[in-house]
Amino acid sequence: MLIDSHCHLDFPDFEGELDAVVARARAAGVGAMLTIGTTLAKSARVIAVAERYANVWASVGIHPHEAEAEPDVQARTLVELSRHPKVIAIGETGLDYFYEHAPREAQKANFRAHIQAARETGLPIIIHTRDADDDTAEILRDEMGKGAFPGLIHCFTSSAELARTALDLGLSISFSGIVTFKNAANLREIAAEVPAERLLVETDSPYLAPVPHRGRRNEPAFVADTARVVATARGMSPEALAELTTANFRRLFTKADVAAALAAA
Repeated sequence: MLIDSHCHLDFPDFEGELDAVVARARAAGVGAMLTIGTTLAKSARVIAVAERYANVWASVGIHPHEAEAEPDVQARTLVELSRHPKVIAIGETGLDYFYEHAPREAQKANFRAHIQAARETGLPIIIHTRDADDDTAEILRDEMGKGAFPGLIHCFTSSAELARTALDLGLSISFSGIVTFKNAANLREIAAEVPAERLLVETDSPYLAPVPHRGRRNEPAFVADTARVVATARGMSPEALAELTTANFRRLFTKADVAAALAAA
């Protein structure tokens, strides 16, 4: 069984199709999914999706693109939202200097508030970083020095140096469909070297459909294609990779009762 550790099932791309999307995931061997919050204003919608399906959980947070639109986020707000039984993570948050839809200082403040919430709740933080390796590493080192917190860098597309920094700080790394792209040999090399207990896979759907689905809307079922490529890079069978990443999900997202969810799904 695989788990899609990062998708956006509340997005309009899936409107009216959720039952079919979740069913196709199960048919492809994807037993559970984590749907990700990107704004506080839409938290209720994200949580509602998780409430609808026994094998779907949610996170709450503000994407770095939205850091200026929701600038006054406080850790206590995230902590309160995370009390919901289906909320198992904080984020996504982080830094994105590629698009810079929000000022860098607003992104940094947003990132630190989420880290504080992760530290207070013990829930893992889901980190987005693009073209911001140095500042991401600096904030992670600084905040980890104030007190440990669990988390992962999702949809990893950064340097081997940032991967080492994240791993040294105790974080995990998740790979999306990008790792299947022809020009992503460097990512496959990093995926091959991530310690076994720190590795996860995801879709980031509806975006970034893996080969052979490029050009289509992505969905959780396609995480199986990403997992096959990561398995090949690591010299493992797809079945072994599925077992490994599912165990890692359960170890990181301790609030999720995977066994109970699968029994009820």
